[in-house]
Amino acid sequence: MRSYRELFRTPEFTPFFLASATHTVGQTIGGLALGTLVFRATDSPLLSAVSMFGPQLAQVLGASLLLSGADRLRPRTALTGIALAFAAGTAVLALPGLPIGAVFGVVLLQGLVASLGGGVRWGLLNEILSKDGYLLGRSVFNMLSGLMQITGFATGGALLAFLSPRFCLLLAAALYATTALGMRLGLTERPPRSSGRPSVSATWRTNALLWSDRPRRLTYLGLWLPNGLVVGCESLYVSYAPHAAGALFACGALGMFAGDVTVGRLVPAAVRRRLATPLLLLLAGPYLFFALRPALPLAAVAVTLASVGFGASLVQQERLMALTPDELSGHALGLHSSGMLTMQGVAAALAGSIAQLTSPGTAMTLMAAASGGVTVALATAARRGAPERVPVPQES
Repeated sequence: MRSYRELFRTPEFTPFFLASATHTVGQTIGGLALGTLVFRATDSPLLSAVSMFGPQLAQVLGASLLLSGADRLRPRTALTGIALAFAAGTAVLALPGLPIGAVFGVVLLQGLVASLGGGVRWGLLNEILSKDGYLLGRSVFNMLSGLMQITGFATGGALLAFLSPRFCLLLAAALYATTALGMRLGLTERPPRSSGRPSVSATWRTNALLWSDRPRRLTYLGLWLPNGLVVGCESLYVSYAPHAAGALFACGALGMFAGDVTVGRLVPAAVRRRLATPLLLLLAGPYLFFALRPALPLAAVAVTLASVGFGASLVQQERLMALTPDELSGHALGLHSSGMLTMQGVAAALAGSIAQLTSPGTAMTLMAAASGGVTVALATAARRGAPERVPVPQES
């Protein structure tokens, strides 16, 4: 599969794409509204960051307990149910007078539900397109995410200037409900990719199997750590620029879009395989500039440039799929998604704690330095490792 035209002619891809776009817009509007609501109520960078990225903290629990369902549940049913759960939870967050403790309880429940969504979603994409089209399809979804985040954050920022955060949360809930309808009507009913019932033991067994191979393990760490630490920087946009956070998020989404277009469509495969480390260093580097506490225009340029580095995830995901058998693709991609989002939640909490003690600019600089250091360490470990192989694991 070599062209976007061929991609969108593939049955089920277009409705799946449009429903995912709606979900992303709802997620960005809802996240910005919730972060703003909590910051206005508490004046706390830590609580604001955790409210936006807190669902990710529950991903580690979901990856430990629920992830076997990624290949053992019917994809259409699972994705429809997940979207409805998000609609209900976001509507609850819009209730007036909801205590902060209850807000975080709902946020963590949403994260637990979402931990299953990544594996189901990306496993279904791999099934719709097959491995030869997965990279192009995933790059389009990443570009979609960038464009919809630009739309969502710009729209959310504009709405928050005139309307209340609670109204924006209700809008996000409506978008999630629309996503559920799109998944239900646009996808065909497919059987699970693997036999057997979802269980904790099956989740642990497959996690251990995927983690046991060194090249795959290093790939997972590369997908989780540098990216997550930089998202810790992003979690401080609201406290760094309370009245212009939407603009910074939109600039970050624009940079991510540019990186995904370049890596997914323009760079030859032979060159692409060597780009992961340089792109991850680009992802962290511009945030070091925040030690100088730049004004908003310069901060926006730095954020846009850094976010081009998110294109590294396409290179790493292509490598992960080459190392993973088809029957475990959903679980493998779910483990990637859950681990990445968990690290993002941890990094948001860490960055918020540092900002609470110092300043948002200082915290962003320290998180970026840590991301760059981890990238160098992982690249060194990969060079010292054994030649790459593709394992053929046996399920018990």
